[in-house]
Amino acid sequence: MKKINIITLIALVISTVNVTPAIAQGVNQPKEDRCISIDYVNTVNADAPARKSPKGVIMVGRGKDLRAVSPFSGTATSCHNYADVVNEYKRVFGDKVNVYCMPIPSAAAFYMPNAAKKWSRDVKTCINGLFEHLSDSVYAVDIYTPLSQHVDEPIYSRTDHHWAPLAGYYAAQKLAQVAGVPFKDLSNYDTDTITPYVGTMPMFSGDQSLKNAPEDFIYYIPRDVEYKTTYINYTLKNHKTIVKESKPTEGKFFIRFKGTSAYCTFMGGDSKIVKVETSTRNGRRILFIKDSFGNAIPGYLFYSFEEIHVIDSRYFNKNIKKYVADNNITDIVLDNTLTLMATPAVYKNVRKYLNQ
Repeated sequence: MKKINIITLIALVISTVNVTPAIAQGVNQPKEDRCISIDYVNTVNADAPARKSPKGVIMVGRGKDLRAVSPFSGTATSCHNYADVVNEYKRVFGDKVNVYCMPIPSAAAFYMPNAAKKWSRDVKTCINGLFEHLSDSVYAVDIYTPLSQHVDEPIYSRTDHHWAPLAGYYAAQKLAQVAGVPFKDLSNYDTDTITPYVGTMPMFSGDQSLKNAPEDFIYYIPRDVEYKTTYINYTLKNHKTIVKESKPTEGKFFIRFKGTSAYCTFMGGDSKIVKVETSTRNGRRILFIKDSFGNAIPGYLFYSFEEIHVIDSRYFNKNIKKYVADNNITDIVLDNTLTLMATPAVYKNVRKYLNQ
């Protein structure tokens, strides 16, 4: 038998510690963390006037504070099929990989005035229905609660269908807590502001008055951490079908866009595979399976994970079991918006990735 000297043995022990997830599989999450118990009360714009736009979007308030909010139609059972897919991921990857389900609430959860409540359903009910359907070995990540504590901050865009970058920060903070990894606050970031900003909602709502209510698009760039971003870019046909992919190409993670496309500042959009290698050394390598809302989260986790991988729940042409094995992934986060979690095309896609 080959002898191992003490230095080699220490190196092996350190290596083993680094690649082992920091939390045990499916046993350390208190039951109360798997159910949203707070009763949120809108104190921001409960008394604001509301009307429906030509395309059914709810227009809340007036003047410079005008906000467009898409009504929510989900129920307690809307996301059960998605939960089944998440549970399947946990069965496939077993104890070697932490699996998290992090549903992203829409602005309707927090900014629906009393005058418009009859036009929208309760977001919390839908999230709790999803969490109750998850396997105990899947980590439920409740970002509804921390977001509800910051509603007086600009966490959702008024003029765009996305949330704002600040919401992604609070979501990343909660995920880091559940995952048991380090996390640094916003004092470690530089701030960049794109102004004036009017997003996609004039188009989606059919109400052009939003153009007279511009806002600031504020995003945050981490300091004192090294990172390299590599892209595999997809060419799409009819905005859906992947017909071509590029070779891995190094590029910027934060790509400053102006105007309506400011939200594309994160990784330049959705139709690609993203790999970020950071100077953090803890053996944790995370994979996000997301839609565009999820783009705002990874940039806050460069201090938390050694590698961050990002794929879209609509665009991925590889076998995810092989991808996870090839890249030594330790953590998988499924973090779609609730609306897309309830969409058959999305949860069927995510399931298909296991076998394609």
